[in-house]
Amino acid sequence: MADCIRVPLLLLLVCVLSSVRPTRAENNNAPKLPVNANEQQNPAGGPGPAAGLAAAADRNQGAGASLLRRRSAGWKLAEEAVCRDDLTRLCPKHSWNNNLAVLECLQDRKEETEIAAECNHLLWNYKLNLTTDPKFESVAVEVCKTAISEIKECAAEELGKGYLVSCLVDHRGNITDYQCNQYITKMTSIVFSDYRLICGFMDKCRDDINVLRCGSIAIGEKDVHSQGEVIACLEKALVREAEEQPGAHPIRDDCKKAIMRVAELSSDDFHLDRHLYFACREDRERFCETTLAGEGRVYKCLFNHKFEDVMSERCREALTTRQKLIAQDYKVSYSLAKACKADLKKHHCSVDTSMPRAREARLSYLLLCLEAAVHRGRVVTGECQGEMMDYRRMLMEDFSLSPEIVLHCRAEIEGHCSGLHRKGRTLHCLMRAGRGDLGSIEPKCQKALQTLIQEADPGADYRIDRALNEACESVIQTACKHIRSGDPMILSCLMEHLYTDKMVEDCERRLLELQYFIARDWKLDPILYKKCQGDASRLCHTHGWNETSEMMPPGAIFSCLYRHAYRSVEQGRRVSSGAPLSRDCKVEVQRILHQRALDVKLDPELQRRCMIDLGKWCSEKTEAGQELECLQDHLENLDSDCRDVVANLTELESEVRRLLPRESAPQGQSSLEVADNQIDSGDLMECLVHNKHQKEMNEKCSVGVTHFQLIQIKDFRFSYKFKTACKEDVLKLCPNIKKKVDVVICLSTTVRNDTLQDAKEQRVSVKCRKQLRVEEVEMSEDIRLEPELYDSCRQDINRLCQNVAFGNAQVIECLKEHKRQLTQRCHQRIFKLQEVEMADPELDYQLMRVCKHMIRRFCTEAEGKNILQCLKQNKNSELMDPKCKQMITKRQITQNTDFRLNPVLRKACKADIPKFCQPILNKATADSELEGQVISCLKLKYADQISQLCSEEAAAQEQTGQVEECLKVNLLKIKQDGCKKEVLNMLKESKADIFVDPVLHTACALDIKHHCAAIPPGKGRQMSCLMEALQDKRVRLQPECKRRLQDRIDMWSFAAKVAPAEGFSDLAMQVMSSPSKNYILTMMGVGVGLLFLMGLLCGRVTKRVTQELKDR
Repeated sequence: MADCIRVPLLLLLVCVLSSVRPTRAENNNAPKLPVNANEQQNPAGGPGPAAGLAAAADRNQGAGASLLRRRSAGWKLAEEAVCRDDLTRLCPKHSWNNNLAVLECLQDRKEETEIAAECNHLLWNYKLNLTTDPKFESVAVEVCKTAISEIKECAAEELGKGYLVSCLVDHRGNITDYQCNQYITKMTSIVFSDYRLICGFMDKCRDDINVLRCGSIAIGEKDVHSQGEVIACLEKALVREAEEQPGAHPIRDDCKKAIMRVAELSSDDFHLDRHLYFACREDRERFCETTLAGEGRVYKCLFNHKFEDVMSERCREALTTRQKLIAQDYKVSYSLAKACKADLKKHHCSVDTSMPRAREARLSYLLLCLEAAVHRGRVVTGECQGEMMDYRRMLMEDFSLSPEIVLHCRAEIEGHCSGLHRKGRTLHCLMRAGRGDLGSIEPKCQKALQTLIQEADPGADYRIDRALNEACESVIQTACKHIRSGDPMILSCLMEHLYTDKMVEDCERRLLELQYFIARDWKLDPILYKKCQGDASRLCHTHGWNETSEMMPPGAIFSCLYRHAYRSVEQGRRVSSGAPLSRDCKVEVQRILHQRALDVKLDPELQRRCMIDLGKWCSEKTEAGQELECLQDHLENLDSDCRDVVANLTELESEVRRLLPRESAPQGQSSLEVADNQIDSGDLMECLVHNKHQKEMNEKCSVGVTHFQLIQIKDFRFSYKFKTACKEDVLKLCPNIKKKVDVVICLSTTVRNDTLQDAKEQRVSVKCRKQLRVEEVEMSEDIRLEPELYDSCRQDINRLCQNVAFGNAQVIECLKEHKRQLTQRCHQRIFKLQEVEMADPELDYQLMRVCKHMIRRFCTEAEGKNILQCLKQNKNSELMDPKCKQMITKRQITQNTDFRLNPVLRKACKADIPKFCQPILNKATADSELEGQVISCLKLKYADQISQLCSEEAAAQEQTGQVEECLKVNLLKIKQDGCKKEVLNMLKESKADIFVDPVLHTACALDIKHHCAAIPPGKGRQMSCLMEALQDKRVRLQPECKRRLQDRIDMWSFAAKVAPAEGFSDLAMQVMSSPSKNYILTMMGVGVGLLFLMGLLCGRVTKRVTQELKDR
């Protein structure tokens, strides 16, 4: 056996005294006690027994005399006079016949209870003499014969040197023989009562004890049999050294090994740690009364109650010291070392067992190694995993158990987290500081926190993090009750309910604090690691779970997986010779991206690159998801590095369903349920946009969808389906254009030009044209989706439409209704918008929304560009919806303001407009409206002068009728000359064609069908047919038609009398049709004659010719 601290032979004797004593009366062959302890050598290298006895004899002759009486085999401690009073007072009578029971009773007395000094000396010399008697090794051989034969290491020990009992203590966990097990257990309780009784301990730690003033090593100075405080003092010094506390004394390596060995040997029974035993005796009775001693059970029980309010501070301190020793060497925990011994060997986690404090012995190394095995799918026994979980929870509960945290985070603890020591609150406070919520944090502290999170691995089981577990208990019971307790999916479920009504504030804070660190190491998400470890190894060259590489740090692995999941070859993805990223891994990458979209601090790359921009643009955005939205809103103003990462994330949002705003998810459908329906290529977003104003749509969802639409207009790549369908077309037709609006305009213009020019082949692909139409319709829904229009009209919106909500094209409709009050710039933009909408009614969002059902009823077979024309033709149908009819009327009124807003009229009258209305066109500018002048011009001219097709289109512009009818009936009451003139013009126009008079046309529709069906419309032909039918007594017209015709005849007669002549021909016609024609003509002739005579006479008078000129 390697050189180490040995338990001396006294252990053997104690066994003999406790278990063999009853049989010794029956068996006279049992070994006898040594005759005189002073004659024996000290095999342990401790203080010479003779010297110890001499010192004791000098002080107390009674004690020395008592030792001599031990020659008798039947000697009892209870018979010694120096201890009789203490024995009677402290120990039950039934124990007096058992020396071991008396010894245990007196040394385990209550702390405030004193025993006589002489009795102390007697007990000390008794134990010391036991340790120096080599004959007791033979008793150990006899009692533990079976155990020694089963344990090869102990069978190989050389007898006579005291190593056999030490070996039995080391392997007591493997001893199955009941008597031998009891002997060894009793031995240890005696030897650990005094550090001087432990083999070699005093020699190795003598100097350190003196320097640290942990107590006296001289019997005369401090002669008590229980000196566990000395070992406790050394253990605390060892902890201070590990934490590099100021003024810490460096302990020698031999003493360090001795201290750790003592702690290891005392790990079985808490009685063996004398300092902890006395400190926690009452707490043990309070919390662990029913817990049996042995196998570290009492330690674990006390650890579990360490932060209870009623736990004494002294016991808590002693427990913390022991936990820190366990952190330095896992063997100090009996239960952990025993449960995981086979697994450590199986998975090669314990390489150098000769160095108790070597790297392989540290608790962190054990946890990382075995956790790596679990994550790789290797078998680790349930008992070992249970022990690991206990100690992982222990690390999360008390930050002080990690020397690196204490050393590197001291300033942060004092500055931000003082007074929060219990139940993991300090660690969460440090984690919050690590997020940047409490100011900056040192890189070394940040690294220490990351390391601790990896060691504890709370991502595998949320219960490891006690602070999180307590804060989120209510949320888990309601939102995640369908998931098995301890399942890694619990954390994912909590993230899915982040910022929802089910989440509570404390849980939200704790969850984000933990997720911040999990997000920085892909291995800490067990589900991601399980699904992606094969892909990561193949594509990203990763190592084992507990191994890192400077070339590929943990934070870079997820970025690598992300690039292989969503970046095409054209976008720079390194194509692997192997298979692409597996579907399961891609699903998990998607889940992580969704979680990171909730908080910018969960995305390490985003936070690192955008730290300055976050402070510059988004310092006031503190609510959920607002920081990312803010960065997206200021995309053009961001630093190039930040802009790239935000752009990539936004582009991915449009592609991946689960990255959409949380409120956009179907109600009652979490991402856990969505996982099987994966990547939908933007269909969900398109559906949400189409239905965002439905009554069933959640308001938050509608707002989230609109915001994402506003983000998409910044770059056409942010619209996944548009990008996929039109990528090649954009590169060919619209290079160097990134803004989505500009790309849409560019492609739309190309499509429109090809259509107008009747190109043989469209330059824009079919799939792009189809998606382009979707994008155009979406943009028409909200003025904010057309930035140039919105910027031009922002002032007018605030002035005229401040109470109108965005969406459903309501603001655009408001601006149209106030078109005459708009500023010139906005007016021009609205006119251009109307021109596009009239050319393509499907882009008129309000018309398509209000008349959706009427379009399905009347215009299912009509082309998109002819929808408004179809609605106009069916406007007066009894089945027409009133709201739709009102909207059609608005569009008709708009068309009447400018021929350019009526594509059909513009095309039909393409030749006639320049011919008859050129003066009007010359006065107009490209962006100004003609206020109906061209249409009025055409109406006045169409009766006899313009082509039939153009006349029909011009006549069709007037289809309202009711207001005009009122004006016609009340013509005499009209005072304003301009209005009277317009009414007279309407009467004149209606005489030329019945279609211009909708009231008359409606009243006579059946009569036209019966009597004038063969007569083509236009040039007054159908009107003349009706007039002839009215005069023909054989024809019976409809009463309403007959009445309306008679009214028109009267109106035309009156109009002929009062209407002013607009030209010479009009004047001549009125004169020739007047009853006083002859009188008028006579008077005109007389007037002309008089003018001639006057000119002749006056000319001779004013300009006489001289005679000379006449004679010339």
